[in-house]
Amino acid sequence: MFKIRTSKYRHVFCDAPKQNMTHTGFRLSTVTGDQQYIKASAKYFAVALFGGGGVVYVGRHDRPGRFVQGATPTLHGHHGAILDFEWNPFDDSMLATASEDTTIKIWNIPEEWEPIDARGANKAGGSDITESMVDLVGHAKKVNLLRFHPTASNVLASTSSDYTVKLWDVEAAQEFSTFDDMQDLCQDIVWDCKGDNFATSCKDKAVRFVDARESKVTAKIVQAHDGLKGVKVVYMGETGKVLTTGHSRASGREVKIWDLKNLDKPLHSEKIDTAAGVLMPLYDVDTNVIYLCGKGDGNIRTCEFEDKNPYFHKLGDGFRSTTALKGVCQVPKRGLDIMKCETARLLKVTNEGQVQPLSFYVPRKSDAFQTDIFPNTACANPAHTADEWYAGSSKSPELESLNPSQQGGQNGAAKKKFQSVHTLTSQLKKAETRISYLEGKLDGAGIEYDK
Repeated sequence: MFKIRTSKYRHVFCDAPKQNMTHTGFRLSTVTGDQQYIKASAKYFAVALFGGGGVVYVGRHDRPGRFVQGATPTLHGHHGAILDFEWNPFDDSMLATASEDTTIKIWNIPEEWEPIDARGANKAGGSDITESMVDLVGHAKKVNLLRFHPTASNVLASTSSDYTVKLWDVEAAQEFSTFDDMQDLCQDIVWDCKGDNFATSCKDKAVRFVDARESKVTAKIVQAHDGLKGVKVVYMGETGKVLTTGHSRASGREVKIWDLKNLDKPLHSEKIDTAAGVLMPLYDVDTNVIYLCGKGDGNIRTCEFEDKNPYFHKLGDGFRSTTALKGVCQVPKRGLDIMKCETARLLKVTNEGQVQPLSFYVPRKSDAFQTDIFPNTACANPAHTADEWYAGSSKSPELESLNPSQQGGQNGAAKKKFQSVHTLTSQLKKAETRISYLEGKLDGAGIEYDK
């Protein structure tokens, strides 16, 4: 399949997680589609559960344990099943959810949120999250996919069964624009590195590259793959290349590399195998490592991307398992154990209702910070505001060092926290009650004041 070459990531390995490190007991949602079924921020992860009202479990990475239906606190508030969700890259506590009820809800996870305690047991006295901060309404049919903007604060893209892509200003709770030049259901949507453009793959087998501000198609792959299965798309950083995964006419899984300057034919095509599951590529833009995860597969393949022929280079044996994968996501670099040389962590959802953390390590003997395998990565500060971006600002993500000794204060600026109408109303009532009480005290003491 892939060629092997000398690389500092060549010996990357992943051992099977221990049972006491897994999250178990989930009765997963039965919805089907092109979503990943799990998403993670540096602190939390989310999975959709079976049940009415669109139930989502939000867990902490450092609190593995068993979920107990009806006892463990959850998040719910939609009138239909949840189809996708997405964490804000600049706020580890902000979660967006998309539902069959055609709405998008924005949630804030409280700082003290801990549904499972340090012993792995349900924490007593926990309450569900039922009040969203913002509701985004505009799609005519169910909302299928969500993607936050990579550089601008609080900009969200959503796709729907009404064959449109909408861009939202989350802070203002209003729509920026609508892209409606798709003739079929969207299977994937991804932003480029700066967030100037996004790409969509559809059931009509076409991949469209869209100017995000103008909502106009700037380029198009007429038929990325010949097969009928879903097509996934990944921008390969700022190289001007795009990766797609799909099936061939003979139902074999394949990976292709395309040059954005010439989309008439791929630069390179690599056959993987003949399995039926959709390939979900997870790309680490900092290290150029690709993790190829297939739905229904037990194994995860690893390879390194190089911006020249043959483009792909195999890295070790990846991760091998007999447990089938239902969904998978990548944890942001800020959530990794850097000093143990953990270069990536994937969260794997199994059909048995488990979430398994898969940690990939590069073997090193030194206990010092390894500069060569941990280049600077995107930080939790946006490069510009939503209004600045929509007005034409184009910036790369702001970067930070992963060296723990240099991180103090890098993200120390206080972030603006959203508050729901319900919370603000409750705070106002408390303030008014307190003011009335104090006024009564002043009246009782005969002290004059301005009413």
